[in-house]
Amino acid sequence: MLFVTVFLSTLTPKFYFALTVTSSFISGLIFVFEWWHFRKYGTSFIEQVSVSHLRPLIGGAESSPPAPAAFSAGDNESSRQNMPECKVWRNPLNLFRGAEYSRYMWVTGKEPLTYYDMNLSAQDHQTFFTCDTDALRPSDTVMQKAWRERNPQARIKAAYQALELNNDNSLLAKFLICATAYVLLAEEEATTIVDAEKYFKQALKAGEMIYRKSQNCHSQSPQHEAQLRRDTNVLVYVKRRLAMCARKLGRIREAVKMMRDLMKEFPLLSMLNIHENLLEALLELQAYADVQAVLAKYDDISLPKSAAICYTAALLKARAVSERFSPETASKRGLSTAEINAVEAIHRAVEFNPHVPKYLLEMKSLVLPPEHILKRGDSEAVAYAFFHLQHWKRIEGALNLLHCTWEGTFRMIPYPLEKGHLFYPYPSCTETADRELLPTFHEVSVYPQKELPFFIHFTAGLCSFSAMLALLTHQFPELMVVFAKAVSTVSVMGLAQVSLEFLGILRSRVK
Repeated sequence: MLFVTVFLSTLTPKFYFALTVTSSFISGLIFVFEWWHFRKYGTSFIEQVSVSHLRPLIGGAESSPPAPAAFSAGDNESSRQNMPECKVWRNPLNLFRGAEYSRYMWVTGKEPLTYYDMNLSAQDHQTFFTCDTDALRPSDTVMQKAWRERNPQARIKAAYQALELNNDNSLLAKFLICATAYVLLAEEEATTIVDAEKYFKQALKAGEMIYRKSQNCHSQSPQHEAQLRRDTNVLVYVKRRLAMCARKLGRIREAVKMMRDLMKEFPLLSMLNIHENLLEALLELQAYADVQAVLAKYDDISLPKSAAICYTAALLKARAVSERFSPETASKRGLSTAEINAVEAIHRAVEFNPHVPKYLLEMKSLVLPPEHILKRGDSEAVAYAFFHLQHWKRIEGALNLLHCTWEGTFRMIPYPLEKGHLFYPYPSCTETADRELLPTFHEVSVYPQKELPFFIHFTAGLCSFSAMLALLTHQFPELMVVFAKAVSTVSVMGLAQVSLEFLGILRSRVK
């Protein structure tokens, strides 16, 4: 005790000032790192380390249940089928790699697609455009490898190699591989939509011919049935992309006709969501009666929803009242029946995907939509707003009505989100999946907003308290030294007293 008192009496004001400054600096660094880690990954680094490394050492072998899977990428993920709301879907309006995504990268120097998103696309291409019998022909084998290549130039080179290998005298055999090779060239080599359309037209000629041949012999064996499925996928994909080319080139009525014909010819392929392409094209034509007819068919309780379905329904109802809507007038006389219907439709849409309004109201900046989206997630909101913002702007007052009413949705949803109001509870896995799908330079929208972890508050408080002590020590060195010595002495005396009491208890138990 005497030694501690003598040691404390030798400490100078400079020591206490250096101690408080160092403590403030270190705690500030920890605070900055914690804040960065929380903004990037959504968790506290200290808490994560404590849970994953220290808890097993302290708490023993408590086996916590495994965390639920964050997302799934299609039917291949059979272990994740218990979470259908977190399934990743192919974006129905995804852009062209060569004509749009690559041009963006050339101009900005930023990669618009993530590795995870491109890997999912590679899996989709292998599923759509290959089958078990491809190994029988060298050109098909080359195309199988082409879809798996990571390097775009290697894929393009392989497509040309597959075309050169088709020296078979049979015209049908030649056209079979040309279809998929031309698809790859249209997607990745063409630098304009016009060039992509030319490639797709060549793919269409090949695809139609081999599809008719597959229809005639699909019942002969399981291998022929697999070939028919593959040829159907190729034909539908090519026709859909040709319709999208027509839409982008301004031939909107032609695009609408192609989409309608495709939906009639292949009605069982509704899971491809071609109706979302049709909705966007009809909105561009301002054919609102036709849009309502499409919604009447697909906005059904038994069918899966999407942001395009819910927000388009809200847009049509808002269109009926938005031009004359005024918040001041509505607060005085109350809402009319049509206005109530419009507000309820907006609330329904916002509950399904709460990220969309900030993009439509331009409170957040948009990026190019990914090739895959997560329904109810930020990736779906980006994809919807990227194509549909112009349609909301075209209807006078629609964005004003959305601005005045969308936040009212959150007063209707129970909190915490253990249950939803009109839909299932909002899934907790969207943030993780969206961070994988969206580029790193995009700030992912998170719902519900997470509270700051305890350790961010703690380190911020510690940094502020240490900085205040350093300032007081610099301004009043003598007074702060006396205060520090008094606090240290009291602490040491209290610790000594506790130690003596503990030793007394041990001696009594030994006796």
